[in-house]
Amino acid sequence: MTPAAFKRSLGQKAPPAGLSPALTALWWLAKDEWDKAHEVVAHAAGADCAWVHAHLHRVEGDLDNARYWYRQARRDPAKGELAAEWAAMAEALLGSKHHGA
Repeated sequence: MTPAAFKRSLGQKAPPAGLSPALTALWWLAKDEWDKAHEVVAHAAGADCAWVHAHLHRVEGDLDNARYWYRQARRDPAKGELAAEWAAMAEALLGSKHHGA
């Protein structure tokens, strides 16, 4: 799936089938469903989910918790605009081998 197709899918009521948990969480976050996004990554393992988890806590304003999750993801904490980080994450995750089932 391309980033453009991913963004178009936001017009649907549910995320596209076959998205990784990390991408599913980003999808729900873009729909302004923070709780649903958090539920997905809170119960999933792996660096991609930890990265999205960090972003969610950054959105929430809980920067201490965000820093913890960035460490779990082995990434430096983001400092830029939230929307720019979301877009970069979506692009990176869609470009990875992790976007399948």
